[in-house]
Amino acid sequence: MHTLVAAAALTTLLVGASSTSYAASRGEAAHGAGTTVAVAEAAAAEARKAPTPRIVQPGEHVVAAPGFEFWMTEEGKHWLEPDLPDFPQFRSVVDGNIDRSRPGVSLQASAFEGRYYLSGVYYGGKGTASRVAVRTSTGTVHGKLIELPGKPGWGVWYAVADLPVVDDGQEFLRRVTVLDTKGGVYSQLRLR
Repeated sequence: MHTLVAAAALTTLLVGASSTSYAASRGEAAHGAGTTVAVAEAAAAEARKAPTPRIVQPGEHVVAAPGFEFWMTEEGKHWLEPDLPDFPQFRSVVDGNIDRSRPGVSLQASAFEGRYYLSGVYYGGKGTASRVAVRTSTGTVHGKLIELPGKPGWGVWYAVADLPVVDDGQEFLRRVTVLDTKGGVYSQLRLR
């Protein structure tokens, strides 16, 4: 037992000494080198924790809010809205209306009983989509992402926002940004 403790202490001492030697050879303080390594490890851990789109099977329904429902097929996004529960809507990703070879975001929005139901298709970005933020005249609303299995090159975003009580004549929606797992812009739609 004492041998194991001694070996662990020696290993810690040697690792610390080699870190100090490396830092000294680079002209850095040993403490600064340790901090740099800790920051890099923390950033890598954060990237691993970054959310990614929920993977759904073709035709699998996702309920975002009562009456606000989505499903995806190879052809595109399907959805229902609370004010039109018997009329499924569709946005194609294969009819040529979007250019999936470059980053983009679409937006479909409807208001019903004091809430804004927002959704769209995102596509063409580099890396892995992670989250969506919708900038409004009253703040930022965070939504969710879904994709089909594999690497389809597109996905669906959705969010629900409260409508502002007072309409000051300004456009409510300002910008939709899909971020990647590193915090960069995957794709964006500017409305104002």
